[in-house]
Amino acid sequence: MVSKRLAREEGHRRKFLAVIDESPECDRAVVYAASRAARTNGVLVLLTVIEPGDFQHWRGVETIMRAEAMDEAEARLTRFAERVRAMVAIDAEMVIREGKPADAIVSLIEEDRDIAILVLATSTGTEGPGPLVAHMAAKSGGFPIPVTIVPGDLTDEDIAAVA
Repeated sequence: MVSKRLAREEGHRRKFLAVIDESPECDRAVVYAASRAARTNGVLVLLTVIEPGDFQHWRGVETIMRAEAMDEAEARLTRFAERVRAMVAIDAEMVIREGKPADAIVSLIEEDRDIAILVLATSTGTEGPGPLVAHMAAKSGGFPIPVTIVPGDLTDEDIAAVA
């Protein structure tokens, strides 16, 4: 069941969600989402997802690896938030989740009813549009909000012209 979005209600602002991962195309999604948020008086939410490892037999190792992954996630989000601040002078909300990326995205969207648009970018490689884009496209009709797909080969100037 899709929860009612609140972004247009009084006291709420429309949020654009961009996923921060290791892919080169995630930068294109962030640039577009940040530009749209700035131009529409919206909010940018940056989400990074720490995928679970299987270290159940070594609890001490699991704790250390989880802490290292959290530090890396925070550093990655901070880098993107600083880029956004320099680019469009807005502060992004930063969210870290653990789990599978697609599940974490849907969960965050259901929890934060101000999130109105998910922004993804396509891969520029020959192996397809990228795993998140492919997954979201396969969910046609069952996704709770619109998804904007940005071509991964657009420049900052190209994005600024269409955002």
